[in-house]
Parts: sequence; structure tokens; C-alpha cells
Amino acid sequence: MSTRRDFVKQVSLATAGAWLGAPAASAGGTVRLGIIGTGLRGESHLALALRRQDVEIAAICDVDDGMLQRAKDIITKSGKPMPKIFTGNDYAYRDLLAMGNLDGVIIATPWEWHTPMILDALNAGIKYVATEVVLGMTLQEHWDVVHATEAKKAHVMMLENVCYRRDVMAAMNMVRAGLFGELLHLQAGYQHDLRDVKLDHGTNFGPGAFSEARWRTNHSVHRNADLYPTHGVGPVAMMVDINRGNRFLSLSSFATKTRGLHNYIVKNGGENHPNAKVRFHLGDIVTTHIHCANGETILLQHDTNNPRPYSLGFRVQGTGGLWMDVAQGVYVEGSSKPDQWDPAADWFAKYDHPLWQRWSKSTEGAGHGGMDFFVLHAFVESIKLGVPTPMDVYDAATWSAITPLSEASIELGFQTIEFPDFTGGHWMYRTNDFALGDEY
Repeated sequence: MSTRRDFVKQVSLATAGAWLGAPAASAGGTVRLGIIGTGLRGESHLALALRRQDVEIAAICDVDDGMLQRAKDIITKSGKPMPKIFTGNDYAYRDLLAMGNLDGVIIATPWEWHTPMILDALNAGIKYVATEVVLGMTLQEHWDVVHATEAKKAHVMMLENVCYRRDVMAAMNMVRAGLFGELLHLQAGYQHDLRDVKLDHGTNFGPGAFSEARWRTNHSVHRNADLYPTHGVGPVAMMVDINRGNRFLSLSSFATKTRGLHNYIVKNGGENHPNAKVRFHLGDIVTTHIHCANGETILLQHDTNNPRPYSLGFRVQGTGGLWMDVAQGVYVEGSSKPDQWDPAADWFAKYDHPLWQRWSKSTEGAGHGGMDFFVLHAFVESIKLGVPTPMDVYDAATWSAITPLSEASIELGFQTIEFPDFTGGHWMYRTNDFALGDEY
């Protein structure tokens, strides 16, 4: 595998739309960050950033006084200086961006705000922007972010933490080592019972003080699409080298009927509850099938409205074997007993990723089993080195665009939709490197 610095050099020389890194961080190696959105995700990034000696939280912004107070309490408890606070209206974040001395910005706000905030950050001269998933609402918004990032010679990274999940990274090591042979088919999804999140059962199906129901539920009311594809598609896209020698060619999506959220309201609030009259547009299970340029197929499922245990449902299958997440099993031809699963944990212990071996102690207390440490770490280290982020704007756009594309496919009667090439044809020449910051 090429080194990180070789990667930067090769991409800069061989890829239109790529660029040499911006100048490294402020004097002394301290990265000055602004955080827009101090809700539960922003709060997690804030807490992790405060643990780092190479990060200064220069400013935070939120429109919710309660969340701002929680953030200020976290900062006070850390013993770090209180940053500048921006609040008061929906566009107070623009005053944060106008500070002019920020090395990077983290955006952790409701989905519909991501694109405008990214574009405003780029226009304010911010060279490193990290955003929570997803990148945008419409396909045009994805193109707008890609074009603006290229024009400003900046770096936009989506904070897709599942790419750093320990078993996912071990599976990536196995793929790279050829254990599964040539990859043929991959599966993943967002399979997570979110009824209590969307309907906020604890506050009688109304938006509680810290509830995502204040904004997330409307997407289930008005949209029929894979609303949250990146947790599943990000890792498997890396395994088949999407945007680096491979790309998505086409997509078709299907949606079941809509029952789960209505049934949940009636069960817990009764048939006369006001929300029982709400018509939810989102199909309970949305299935998306993607065809890749190199011949692989990917199956994604969005399943959030009915009772089920959490699972991202990974399946990585090749000519020599496979990993199935739900089965917690691995089968490698020639090593496994015929027709029997090996415990995946045994293989993953052997192929544990170097990043986890190096930083496992630092992940203690980090959100989502330690994954959150790595996305922030990669973002900060990229700023310090002045290099592209491991997951770049083309990855963010490609993974996130599945939402508007699946929406279009369903609306057109489950038609197959051509998948846009956000790299402008340069996927054929970009280096096959998904080290995720191996040298950090």
C-alpha cells in the first residue's frame, strides 16, 4: 500500500479536482476549531476535542439555550477556556465563520442545514469542514458542495464513524489480504428501531427538550427514500474502492407499505391521538440495489419503523469466502471447516486494524464504542499536516446522494437511476488508498 504522503502527491498530480493540502494548523500545532450545533452529536465531538491537547475550541454555536448550557458545563468541567458563544437566531453561525482565525469547523446540526452551512463555511475561507451525515437533501445540493470544495481548494469530510468500527476495519484488512477472494456482493443498511426517537414516547409523542423528533420525524412524514444510507454504504464502498478505481453505475430502490409509525402511535396514544391522523410517506423498509463499474452488487436496507434489534447487516462476499455480521461468522475456503461458520471474533482478532491497535486506549469513553474518536482524530490530524482528509468530498457526496436518488427511483415506480460521477471521470485514475489515516 502506498504511504499517506505518496497518496497526497499522486492525487495532486493525477486528479483534476484535487489539490495540495492547505497550510498546516496554527503555530505550535494547535488546531482552532469552531463547532456549529451542540446537540447530542455536537456535544460528543466537543467532549472528545476537549480531551486533546492539540485542539482549542475557539467558538461554539447553537440556537437552543439548553444545549448551549450543557456544552458550557462540559467545557467548564474540562478546565479549558470558555470559547466564544454564538446564538440568538438561525444564522448566528455566520458570525462564528466570520471570526477569520479558525483552522476547521465541525457541523452537527439537523440534516437540512448541512449544505448551507458547508457552503457558508467554504465561502468564509474555512479550508477544513467536517459535517455530520448526511451531506445534503437534494442531488443538486451534493453537486453544489463538490463544486464549491473544488473551487475553494478546501476539504470537506463527512464524519461517517462506522467506517472506523473495529470489526469493519478488521474486515477491511481481510479484504485487502485477499482472504475473501475477489469481491462479488456486499450488503449493509441502517436497521434500527427509531420509533421512540421519531415519536418521542417519553413526552407524549411531542418534541422533548433534546429530542430529534423536532426535525427528524418530518423526513418520515414527507419523504420515501433511504434516509440514512451512509452508515452502511460507507464501509462497503471502501472495500470495493469506490471513487478509486471503481464507481457506482446505477441504483434502483423499492419501498414497502407504511405501517410501523402509525401502529406505534395508536398502540401507545390511542386512535384519537392527534398524531394518529398523520400520514407517513416513508415505507417501513426501503431496499436499494446498486451496480458497480467493476461488476459488484451492493444491497442496502433502511428499516427504522418497526420492532427489531439494531444491526447494520454487513455481508462481504467474494469468490473465496464471506463475512456475515448478523451470523457473527466468517467463512474462508481452505481454512474454515466445510459448511461451518468460524466465529468472526477469532478472525478479527488476528486481523485487527493497526489504528485500533495503536489507539484503543484513547478510544475509551468515546461514543459509539470508540468509533467517534477516530473520525475526529482523522479530521484534526489532516488539518495539522495540511493534507486531504481520508474520506473526502467525493466520498461524502457519493454515499449521501443515495437518499435523493432512491427517492427518485421510488417515485418513478422503482426505476433504475443512473448514478452521477462526482469525480468527473477521475475515479479511473485516483489511487486505490483507503488507509483512513494509517500514518496518524
